Amino acid sequence: MAQSVWGYDSDNGPERWHENYPMAKGEKQSPIEINSKDVRHDSSLAPWHASYDPGAAKTILNNGRTCRVVFDDTFDRSVLRGGPLTGAYRLRQLHLHWGSSDDHGSEHVIDGVKYAAELHMVHWNPKHGNFAGALKQPDGVAVVGIFLKVGKTPKPEMKRILEEIDNIKTKGKEAPFLHFDPSILFPKSRDYWTYHGSFTTPPCEECITWILLREPIEVSPDQMVKLRSLSKNGENEPVNPLVDNWRPPQPLKGRIVRASFK
Repeated sequence: MAQSVWGYDSDNGPERWHENYPMAKGEKQSPIEINSKDVRHDSSLAPWHASYDPGAAKTILNNGRTCRVVFDDTFDRSVLRGGPLTGAYRLRQLHLHWGSSDDHGSEHVIDGVKYAAELHMVHWNPKHGNFAGALKQPDGVAVVGIFLKVGKTPKPEMKRILEEIDNIKTKGKEAPFLHFDPSILFPKSRDYWTYHGSFTTPPCEECITWILLREPIEVSPDQMVKLRSLSKNGENEPVNPLVDNWRPPQPLKGRIVRASFK
């Protein structure tokens, strides 16, 4: 398995990542399954808050593994604070993981429940100088995870991202994505679980404070179909749908998951 071609197929998928990325077998890997009975309510956990500048949105792209929206993170213009975090973390990108059908696709699993998709908003701690530096520190990165569930009443939040999908159908395609306020993607409830974990893609660095929101947001069946219409192949190659780009839950290995709610 060549370093550059990790993916989600049987020959290069999650169960083989550790061959090239030994950290994938580390002690603090993500995602995990959260079991309510093992979660510790922590009344000292503060509420989190985000102040995002819609002007920071730059581009949307299909890199063959996910759909990603990239933000300007050269200064503190879109930041996440509070919750389990110390200081302000800058928003760098958001991306999605999804399944081939509505009954799976999320990376984190809650009491055995899988959602249709999971949105990750990736922030980094500027006290470490730059993003590469943050990846080497246990408090380097904070990811807000939001579950997407399929429902009858699609919420408008995901509409803007999905409208752009036609412009990035194939791997390597990128389109301008301007003036977007990602805070519209937050559910009403601010309740969250938090634990220390890793990126869910190679090299699986263990630098992430996860803030997983309890309340999912709703998307329509058509919106999921749209997401699954992306191709993991380039423009002149046969269409190969980009689906099931999720990593299964990893061992907890003694970590404690804390909840901001009872």
